[in-house]
Amino acid sequence: MVLMPTPSPFAPLDFQLVLLRRMADHNPGLVEDARRELGVSVGEMREANRRWQAMCRAPRSRSAAARYRSVLGTPQTIRRTIGDLECEALLWPVPLWPELRFEVLLAPTGAVWNEWLIRAPGTPAPPLHTLTDLTPWSCTVDEAARAFPPARPLEGSAPTRWGLLISAPEEEGGEPRPLVAEFTWGLLQRVSRP
Repeated sequence: MVLMPTPSPFAPLDFQLVLLRRMADHNPGLVEDARRELGVSVGEMREANRRWQAMCRAPRSRSAAARYRSVLGTPQTIRRTIGDLECEALLWPVPLWPELRFEVLLAPTGAVWNEWLIRAPGTPAPPLHTLTDLTPWSCTVDEAARAFPPARPLEGSAPTRWGLLISAPEEEGGEPRPLVAEFTWGLLQRVSRP
C-alpha cells in the first residue's frame, strides 16, 4: 500500500500565489519576479491555485469569510460605510505588497460582498496624474477612480477582475483621453484605449 503525503495546510504564502496566478495573464514578467522573490516554482504556484479552487468548490465548503480566516488568520476588522450601507471590512497584510491589505467586505448577513486588494489604512496613495503614472501594480481600483473622476465601473472578464473607464492626460497639462484601466484582485494590471 502506497501512502500519499498529506498536503501541508493552505497558508498565506499559498494565497499570495493564488493572487499572482490570476495576474499572470496580464503581467507574466512581474509575476515571475514576484514568484522568484517568494522562492516558489511555477508548479507550486499552479498547485496552490488548484488547491484554492478545490476549497472554493468543495460541496461542503465553509463560507468565504471562514475560508479566508482559516488561511490568513485573524483579520483587522473595521466598519466601512458604502452609500447608505454599513458593513464589516476584514483586512489582512499581504507580505508581497506590504503597503496593501487584502480586504473582504461582509454584508450584515455575513455574506462576502467583495474581496480585493486595497491600500493599507494610513498609507498614502501613489501620486496619479497622467497615463505614465498608471503602471502595472501601481494603484488600486479606488485610487484610480479618485485620481481620474468621473470613473465608470466596467464588468471584468472574470470574478476577480474589474475595469474602470477613466479619462487621463498622457502628460502633465495634456488633454484627458478616455482609457480603460483593468484590475485583478483590485490591483492595476494594464491600461488601454477603449
